Amino acid sequence: MKTYKLTLIAGLAFLGLAFASSIDDKKEKYPSLEIGAKAPMQKALMKDVSGKEIHMEGLKQKNGLLVVFSCNTCPFVVGGETLGEGWEGRYNELYDYATQHQIGMVLINSNEAKRDGADAYDRMKERATEQGYKMSYVVDEDSKLANAFGAKTTPHVYLFDGDFKLQYKGAIDDNNKNASKVEKHYLKDAIKELASGKKVSVPETKNLGCSIKRTK
Repeated sequence: MKTYKLTLIAGLAFLGLAFASSIDDKKEKYPSLEIGAKAPMQKALMKDVSGKEIHMEGLKQKNGLLVVFSCNTCPFVVGGETLGEGWEGRYNELYDYATQHQIGMVLINSNEAKRDGADAYDRMKERATEQGYKMSYVVDEDSKLANAFGAKTTPHVYLFDGDFKLQYKGAIDDNNKNASKVEKHYLKDAIKELASGKKVSVPETKNLGCSIKRTK
């Protein structure tokens, strides 16, 4: 009987370890920043398409910083036949809106797996010129910043306040296909509320886009 009990206990312990292991396997490799969390890597230098080395701290304005993970290729960003115009066409408008509310803005390209192709630095420079980007567009080497943020898609937006605390994350609005048919301006609403000193009423929405192309 004693041997049976010991065997039963050992078996239950094994099952417990296996269950715990299966839970760990399901955990996200790069968990997304929680609302209220401080921005990581604030002083990490990144190469802008201008050739300058810049960091988020230097781009932040009085009321905060808008970080947008973007790229040159994703249809949700650049548009396409089935996905409409894409969110990229709204970037400059968002930059103007953020600037009016004393919030900086930066586009970050974390597609390290495409760095020898469509998301190469030279292609980023070409894209910025073609689109007339008003904001900085920087390279995130080895997807380090995307990993630290837990960014998943292009686009994926993160809005920080003046103390670099996250106040909103998710999508730009509810219609990537057609700007004229947007009904919910998630990001603009968050910017307005943040700048006016109010609590962001909708701090998180579901991000939609292509997966960030990491190398590992």
